[in-house]
Amino acid sequence: MIEKIKNLMDPSMIRFVIVGVINTLVGTTVMFALYNLAHMGYWFSSAANYVVGSIVSYFLNKNWTFKNKEHSVAVVVRFVINIAVCYLLAYGIAKPLVRLVLSGASETIRDNLSMLAGMCLFVFFNYFGQRFFAFRESGNKTE
Repeated sequence: MIEKIKNLMDPSMIRFVIVGVINTLVGTTVMFALYNLAHMGYWFSSAANYVVGSIVSYFLNKNWTFKNKEHSVAVVVRFVINIAVCYLLAYGIAKPLVRLVLSGASETIRDNLSMLAGMCLFVFFNYFGQRFFAFRESGNKTE
C-alpha cells in the first residue's frame, strides 16, 4: 500500500501542481470576474474558468508534466472527456453540498463558496484523470 502511494507521489505530481497554480491564477480571475463583475451565472462563470484553464493545461501537462509524445486526435478527445467529466463531477457535487451546509447564507456567498469547493474537487479528480486516462502511456512512451 505504501509503495502504491509512493508511486503516485512522483515528479509528475509536482509539475502538475505548478501548472495548476498557473491555471488557477488565470482561470479563477476569469471565473470570479465574470460572476461578480459581469454578473454572469454560476455555471457560465465556472465553465469559462475551465475553458481558459484547460487550453493552458493541455499544452503544459501534455508536454511538460506527463511528457506525452502522442500526436493524435485521440489524446485531445481523452483530454476533453476528462475535463468535462471532472468539471461536472466537481461542480455538480460542490453546489448542492454547499447549499445544504450553508442554507442560511445568501446565494452569492453560497455560489462563491461552491465555486471554490468545486475548484478543489476538480484538481483532485483532474490529476488522476489526466495521469491515468488523458495522457496515459500507450504505444508511445510518455515518461
